[in-house]
Amino acid sequence: MLPDKDGPDVGGGQGSPEGEDPSVALFREYLRLKTVHPEPDYDSALRFLDRIAKELQLPMKKIEVCQGRVVVIMTWEGTKPTLKSILLNSHTDVVPVYQEHWKYDAFSATKDAEGNIYARGSQDMKCVTIQYIQAVRRLKAQGWRPTRTVHLMFVPDEEVGGHKGMETFVTHQEFKKLNIGLALDEGLANPGEAFTVFYGERNPWWITVRCPGSPGHGSRFVENTAAEKLRQVINSFLDFREKEKNRLNTSECFTLGDVTTVNLTMLRGGVAYNVIPAEMDASFDLRIPPTVNLQEFEKQIKQWCKDAGDDVTYEFAQKHMNQNVTSTAESDPWWSAFSTACKSMNMALEKEIFPAATDSRFIRAVGIPAIGFSPMNRTPILLHDHNEYLNEQVFLNGIHVYERLIPALTSVPALPNEA
Repeated sequence: MLPDKDGPDVGGGQGSPEGEDPSVALFREYLRLKTVHPEPDYDSALRFLDRIAKELQLPMKKIEVCQGRVVVIMTWEGTKPTLKSILLNSHTDVVPVYQEHWKYDAFSATKDAEGNIYARGSQDMKCVTIQYIQAVRRLKAQGWRPTRTVHLMFVPDEEVGGHKGMETFVTHQEFKKLNIGLALDEGLANPGEAFTVFYGERNPWWITVRCPGSPGHGSRFVENTAAEKLRQVINSFLDFREKEKNRLNTSECFTLGDVTTVNLTMLRGGVAYNVIPAEMDASFDLRIPPTVNLQEFEKQIKQWCKDAGDDVTYEFAQKHMNQNVTSTAESDPWWSAFSTACKSMNMALEKEIFPAATDSRFIRAVGIPAIGFSPMNRTPILLHDHNEYLNEQVFLNGIHVYERLIPALTSVPALPNEA
């Protein structure tokens, strides 16, 4: 039987308010670390994780993938370490806050009378980090051992694109040595009773369209101006945006991850009120589902630029092309183990394409299946939002979920390629 509550031997943290669950106290301690961009205090996270590794009696590796950017790995070796391992991945960084819009200090981890814990990172994704840790702590306290090896990985810079974190690390020899069979990574809250599970992601394309044109005095009707071309470009992108929005709103079977979002995010050009500029630029954020033919979609962008006029060009600041998705077929051994464990806890699952981007995309790109999952139901989606919070009971329930998931996933029998 799994414990209903942390016992005295499975706490963690350095003391807790009277009557507060030790896991909640540890969560709130971690939330107070200011690992916030643009200058995350990663050193405080490393010190925290050092302590946790000692408490869990797990060996820990630190790999500096870029200057000042360290990936931390704690390893719980399985009884059959030659089998492929299970990766429990989380990122240590959080996005900035606009403190004037928050009820409480965003790094105080204030808990209100309802048990809601307000802090940046409470949903994205420091909750999952501590849930992994506390689930492992409880399983070890019960004397349980995994068959497959379990790696807990803590990565930097996910919130700024992952280039100095997971994107670089998946090409590193140390990553390959982990011999990962399945990765768990972050998901999203679900406001209803169900839990959302993500098996793929949309590809982020960040694109700037440059429109050169005839300059001149602001008092004249100059032909072939940059602004006229820019208007045509913007119309093409935003007309397409409207079509996709209508597809989403008129279909009950579509979620945000199934359609392409387009947003105009930056405009540049001009030097003075009375000078017609020689060039104007527009930048767009596009998120494209794995069902879209990316080559055909880029041809469409080329046509929009051609239709706008002479010499209109575009360039990508980011262009992800990988469309790998993780199998959710009941015949798939990883998915079957995951979904069966969830069913045994009476958890309804809603399978979706993740609408934004997580480090899972880099893991899937190297051929490893990844499931995006944060066990938060009955919770509004507040990642990156003002007053981000998570209720302590939802948080504690997530620990129980991982207590069941970790044994289920590590007990998947040897696969044909693991003879």
